[in-house]
Amino acid sequence: MTDEQREGAATADAEEPRTQAGDVLEVSVERIVPGGAGMAHARGLTVFVPLAAPGDVLRVRVERVKGRVAFASLAEIVAPGRERVEPPCPYFGRCGGCDFQQLAYEAQLAAKVEIIRDCLRRIARIAPPAEIPIAPSPSVWRYRSRARWQHDTRNNHLGYYELASHRVIDVAECPVVVPELQETLSRLRASVVERSTDAEAAREFEAVAGDDGVSLSPPLAEEDTRERARVIAGERYSFDASCFFQINHALLDALVREALREEGGGAEPEGGRGGSAVDLYCGVGLFTLPLARRFARVTGVEANPAATAYARRNLSDAGLANGRVETAPVGAWLARRAHGLAPVDLLLLDPPRAGAEHGAVGGMLALRPRRIVYVSCDPATLARDLRELIAGGYLLDSVSAFDMFPQTHHVETVARLTRAE
Repeated sequence: MTDEQREGAATADAEEPRTQAGDVLEVSVERIVPGGAGMAHARGLTVFVPLAAPGDVLRVRVERVKGRVAFASLAEIVAPGRERVEPPCPYFGRCGGCDFQQLAYEAQLAAKVEIIRDCLRRIARIAPPAEIPIAPSPSVWRYRSRARWQHDTRNNHLGYYELASHRVIDVAECPVVVPELQETLSRLRASVVERSTDAEAAREFEAVAGDDGVSLSPPLAEEDTRERARVIAGERYSFDASCFFQINHALLDALVREALREEGGGAEPEGGRGGSAVDLYCGVGLFTLPLARRFARVTGVEANPAATAYARRNLSDAGLANGRVETAPVGAWLARRAHGLAPVDLLLLDPPRAGAEHGAVGGMLALRPRRIVYVSCDPATLARDLRELIAGGYLLDSVSAFDMFPQTHHVETVARLTRAE
């Protein structure tokens, strides 16, 4: 390096000091990005800040730096953006459950659509559709019909994990759970305070509300062990806290209609129903039942034995003998069965947040379905899997969103694909 280069580098270092953990920066938030953080730029770095709103001017504390990216926490709101509102929950900012309470609801919806667009561009490497409609939640508070509560037996705390930690916040009231679950939480807290034997032993509780009460696991009373039911889009589903069921029941009718909107309205064509469908990650049969009213043969696949038992019962109770459910990890089932099945008319999948497991997309392609409906709760893993499906010969027809998770950055997405001929 020449003396002139050394002098120039020294001057650049003096103008732009090295940023490190503990530094406090003032930033202007530009937009919300996948993961829910606000994005800003300072000192030549891209800075990500949770709990921010577009247009905020913030003082932030740098937590770590990786290359030209800094991850920071909010230290002070210098000037709030126009879309910032006052979070009503006293635990907001500490609780790891909600990260969008600082945003006006219309801003939450807009941010979620942009998150989907960003993932499609960056991860799937495709141009997003010109329009991505998003269905708002009928209730933006008191909408969650399912909850998981942590019990810290050392400190006798009951609630949720703190943001980015496994410390348990003691939560007396949660503004996003339905009233029946709030009553259950209050009853459970009373039991924990009294140090009852069952509550003291448990480290985690699962609760789900149906039309006819709440199922709690592990139970505190005999009533908690009973299965519950919910009617969705005209179908009755039984379930309990041991298996997954969607959390925002008020949006499920619309979600099912969108997923199956091109599969007929359930009326049988002349000569009866025709064709076949496969429902991967079928759970207790949310999509399996309406699919069985539209297709001659339907196969559901689910790894959770409790869920598959309910799915079989739900089909039986509905009088749908043309549907069957197999208990198996989806990837393993596809590896075993995909090459032995005739091409199916429709493949529907509704995987967990991690998306399709390794190798599963290859198995789906081996089935050669005419159409694919991908229901996702994570735009990033959806985009990852779409990239592979599109490379395998499918065209993306449409993308629509459903705000199943108000006050959080999470969003439900329905992507429809057809096989390129």
